[in-house]
Amino acid sequence: MNLIALRRLIPGFRATGIEINEKAAKECAKIPDVTVVQDAFLNYKSDETFDLTFTYGVLLLQNPETLPALYDILYEHSNRYIFMCEYYNPTPVTVPYRGFTDRIFKRDFAGELMDCHPDVQLVDYGFFYHRDKFFPEDDSNWFLMEKR
Repeated sequence: MNLIALRRLIPGFRATGIEINEKAAKECAKIPDVTVVQDAFLNYKSDETFDLTFTYGVLLLQNPETLPALYDILYEHSNRYIFMCEYYNPTPVTVPYRGFTDRIFKRDFAGELMDCHPDVQLVDYGFFYHRDKFFPEDDSNWFLMEKR
């Protein structure tokens, strides 16, 4: 859905998406001008860079030990902007999920990325709220950062 939204907002938009789920990867591949890499985010290898790299509900599912490597992937493949929309908490916490306590995480993902890469600065941020009348989403924060 993110790729479809970006295509509608930006004429001539071309994208590469990383999707671990085979069924979802096949659906994404149907979107014009979208290249899909079916693999884990952590395994992504390419020399290609993009105007924007982003995650939406991806980092919150990752093992916290892998986050520095994932931040590096977002950083290294961005020419300018990095966007993330994830569950936020000022200190790392886990969220109970389907009887598990170590599957979903809240933390300051954007702050951690900026700490790892000091030339990245916050441009804007906001909040998606589940009770929004027009665009209800899961409660999460988004952050737009720029490499300087």
